[in-house]
Amino acid sequence: MEKFFFLEGAYLILGGLILLVTVFVTTRPFMSKGAVKKGLFWVTLVIAVMIGSHYMITINRMEEVKNAFEKDLPIICESRMQRKVAQIVNIQKSKEWFLEGDDFVSPNYSRPFFSARCIVK
Repeated sequence: MEKFFFLEGAYLILGGLILLVTVFVTTRPFMSKGAVKKGLFWVTLVIAVMIGSHYMITINRMEEVKNAFEKDLPIICESRMQRKVAQIVNIQKSKEWFLEGDDFVSPNYSRPFFSARCIVK
């Protein structure tokens, strides 16, 4: 569950804000009587489906990346250290990379790379 909140935390906050806007709009005098229930139901359903599917897609991609790494296939991760040059880093098990939990680490780099931000080449 900790991984869910870590990966989807920002989207949960945005979803909460959208629900607050929905409550505000549906409680205005010009809205019909059942608008609050209908609005909250449908908006909550859409947000839950979107966040749930994003989480499942991200978890599946992370597993795919980890399996490819164990097979020594090249992995591409985004690098936020340099924004102008070398925005990606090629990761491979045979090039002194290790997997610690969900992070790729190397003695040649000062920071780890999170597997959710990587794809198989």
